[in-house]
Amino acid sequence: MRLGIISALAEEQQGLVEAMRGPATLIHGKRAYTLGQLWEIDAVCVLSRIGKVAAAMTATTLVEKFGVTHILFTGVAGAGDKTVQVGDIVVAEALVQHDLDASPLFPRFEVPLTGLSHFQPDPQLSMRLSRAAHDFLEQDFLDAVGEGERRAFGLLQPRVHRGLVASGDQFMTDRAHLAGLNAALPGLVAVEMEGAAVAQVCHELGVPCAVIRTISDNANENAAIDFMRFVKSVAAQYAFHITRRVCRDLGTSVR
Repeated sequence: MRLGIISALAEEQQGLVEAMRGPATLIHGKRAYTLGQLWEIDAVCVLSRIGKVAAAMTATTLVEKFGVTHILFTGVAGAGDKTVQVGDIVVAEALVQHDLDASPLFPRFEVPLTGLSHFQPDPQLSMRLSRAAHDFLEQDFLDAVGEGERRAFGLLQPRVHRGLVASGDQFMTDRAHLAGLNAALPGLVAVEMEGAAVAQVCHELGVPCAVIRTISDNANENAAIDFMRFVKSVAAQYAFHITRRVCRDLGTSVR
């Protein structure tokens, strides 16, 4: 097994490269790919940058050049439904490109010439992620995120959600737009900018993938307020501890 770990922002991978044993970095396609052992798992960490094209290129390179066998995307997202709160965790059960519309030639959201609009991540890897997220909240959360940050962002009892994640090349700040997506995409739990592109690449290349997101905002007009503070002080801690748990779990299963 070789696990490719992708995030869009450097803060979303804070601590992972530092935790690697024997890291070596290779620059390719204007991205830094760092290879090494991550909690006994052969891993490659890379920042895709923001957006679907950037994420698709990065995922493809991980498979074609670095030989990864599984891909994990971790980062932040906006809430896709009012039941999902800031600080909650979303594990994708399906991913769709919410800004893709080739109608009337093809149905809205469908990727032309594939017959597919929704791409499913790997069930086993997603289940491991979900289990790791639950264990993090139960065992690590209070130590990982300081009381001041928990109070500042109202992180009382974060939960884990599984459901539909929608990706598009836009930072969602429009309540009306989100309401329209909720009507068109039942079961929507998060909106972000990369996951569905990675899922499509992995589907076409036959590589298992999973997507986990920490909810950073409510995808409304206030979405940008304290966004980077949340990513640095909260989401980075979520990603580090959950990824560590997943790697240890995978390491146990492959030995």
